[in-house]
Amino acid sequence: MPRAAPYNRDVALDAAMSLFWKKGYHATSLKDLEAALNMKPGSIYAAFSSKSNLYLLSLERYFEANKESFASMRKTAASPLQALSDKLRSFANLPSDDEQAQACMLVKTLIDTRSTDTEISERAKTYMSELCGTFSEIFQKAKSLGELPENVDTQRLAKRYQAAITSLRFEIHQGGSPTQITHLAEDLAQEFERLRCA
Repeated sequence: MPRAAPYNRDVALDAAMSLFWKKGYHATSLKDLEAALNMKPGSIYAAFSSKSNLYLLSLERYFEANKESFASMRKTAASPLQALSDKLRSFANLPSDDEQAQACMLVKTLIDTRSTDTEISERAKTYMSELCGTFSEIFQKAKSLGELPENVDTQRLAKRYQAAITSLRFEIHQGGSPTQITHLAEDLAQEFERLRCA
């Protein structure tokens, strides 16, 4: 009997993340995972222990990719405030088949598991909090560069920015028209640009 081809962990986790992000934890079946990962049930459990552990690993992968994206922006942007605003505008230009053109996986996870799986929902909450911390650091950099007033509360701004991204991505997820999405993204971006010191 031929031996199964060795799996690539990174490829498998990317496939699992995409599937879980699209369908959610509870709606994703073992059959779905078999097809997406091209692995037999025994191999999936041998590699990842359980469906819940595979979900947690997928959620971590999603979080780390997003955290790195914003951390990189913080380090390289000459104007942190402009970079944050442009990030909001960028969502309006996403192709309809882009994975980012749906609600945040962390938000979807909280909705899906809050009353059914405490470990997963708490992990999602932790990641949301850490991302908000990254936003706060970017606003802090903007303040240190003189883009924002000295008395501005960067943590409060970070919460507002996270809410802005969440609402924008939810509108995209619902299938809003390109014009509506563009206008919303522009309105949200300008809201933060108006904070800039004269």
